[in-house]
Amino acid sequence: MTRAFSADTRILTTEACMAEGAEWLACTEPRFAQALELCGPPPLRRRPDGFDSLVGAIVSQQVSVASARAISAKLEAADLLRADRIAAVDEEHLRAHGLSRQKARYVKALADAAIDFDALREAPEDEILSTLTAVPGIGRWTAEIYVMFSLGRADTFAPNDLALQEAARLLFALPERPREKPLRQMAEAWAPWRTVAAGMLWHYYHHAKRREGVV
Repeated sequence: MTRAFSADTRILTTEACMAEGAEWLACTEPRFAQALELCGPPPLRRRPDGFDSLVGAIVSQQVSVASARAISAKLEAADLLRADRIAAVDEEHLRAHGLSRQKARYVKALADAAIDFDALREAPEDEILSTLTAVPGIGRWTAEIYVMFSLGRADTFAPNDLALQEAARLLFALPERPREKPLRQMAEAWAPWRTVAAGMLWHYYHHAKRREGVV
């Protein structure tokens, strides 16, 4: 039986939630105060949850945004963003609609996993991560991003994200880009607003790159 998540687990639902978290972080860590003054609070960036959201995550792996959108459009036009429809076709049919052999296998595995996405909304984070990463093609980064943006949990972090690592290096003036483990440890000080901290780091990263003339 799925355990309900803690009653004090915060769900990010509005831009005001992001602003609240950003203010807390700015009061806790001077570097975040600097980022907030420079960039303002980060946007909410919520996405729908469910099966098709994870299909989109698989489709997007190692391809450009334009390519991912084109493939997703083909799948949607063929009504292949539902678990029952994908389960009913073979991998060659999925490949005919733009998926690579590997991604077709991953999408089939996701359909066969029969995940209860409604139950995931109420599950504790460790259970969500365990459920999702049991599916081939879904790693911890993808699962953590799902918890952050599709489920809106306020206190999740994805330290294996290269942009977060680079943003932390820039904002905290580190000698080198922190790897996953040290960045995860670093982020512990940002609880209970680690998702907002990630948003502030991404926000700062894009600002820094624009300032350097990088698009």
